[in-house]
Amino acid sequence: MLNFLIRRIIYTVPIMLGVALVCFALVHLSPGDPLVSILPADASVELQNQLRQLYGFDRPLYEQFISWIGRALQGDLGTSIATGRPVTQEVMTAVVNTLRLAWVATLIGFVLGCLFGFVAGYFQNSWIDKAASATSVLGVSVPHYWLGMVLVIIFSSTLMWLPPSGAGPGGSSDWQWNWVHIQHIILPAITMSVIPMGIIARTVRALVAEILNQEFIVGLRAKGLTDLGIFWHVVKNAAPTALAVMGLQLGYLLGGSILIETVFSWPGTGLLLNSAIFQRDLPLLQGTILVLATFFVVLNLIVDTMQSILDPRIART
Repeated sequence: MLNFLIRRIIYTVPIMLGVALVCFALVHLSPGDPLVSILPADASVELQNQLRQLYGFDRPLYEQFISWIGRALQGDLGTSIATGRPVTQEVMTAVVNTLRLAWVATLIGFVLGCLFGFVAGYFQNSWIDKAASATSVLGVSVPHYWLGMVLVIIFSSTLMWLPPSGAGPGGSSDWQWNWVHIQHIILPAITMSVIPMGIIARTVRALVAEILNQEFIVGLRAKGLTDLGIFWHVVKNAAPTALAVMGLQLGYLLGGSILIETVFSWPGTGLLLNSAIFQRDLPLLQGTILVLATFFVVLNLIVDTMQSILDPRIART
């Protein structure tokens, strides 16, 4: 187990280096001047050169990359061009908000996905299976930003049950797990949970159907094991794969929530990325992508470790 964990940690080093290189290259290869958001229209050439020197844009790209990586390893992701605040401070505040939303959405998606998947797998080819499978396909197919707008129209504009945007009456800085703040997270969390729910449901349905057709299940029934006992055997065999899918979906939600957070004005990394892209704020854009990629890699490491605990055969491979 220890050797398995050490190998996985070693594998993350080149992965993170590659992610940082790709992130830096793609951001700098995109067209546009990163200083356009703060330079006046009649800025002199001397002022432009001074600002480029201040932010290090006058140096070769390889020097900028080495300097950026060195500072990032010390926790310094630079300074935002648009706001003048440290990128680390802005990114970590947004990451906390996105993590809060992603965890709630993943929990909803995992519970409903497992429920639909187990029901569909146990009642194969029945109307229950078809209804659960249709629900999961619908969840994967519906554009989540469109679903978010529909939910706002129904529950905020028409029924006026839930707030349409924001992270609370006083913003995300004073977030508390009370009903006043939870109201703001319900609609974006439901919207974000639809795709993970569909993916997890389809995965669990296929797993349960495959497990129920295996010989050891036939042997357990022949020995007189109750349906509840067989159910727990199915859960133990399906858990590692379901857990891996849940971990991947959480990682995708962390990096792919830009449209939902924009629709609901949720102050997370998605909204921050959207602002950084439109403002051409390279330090903020690079820092946000790097932090999200780091979370994704670490999350995969945690999922691999938990999988090996649930199924010791994985650690021996």
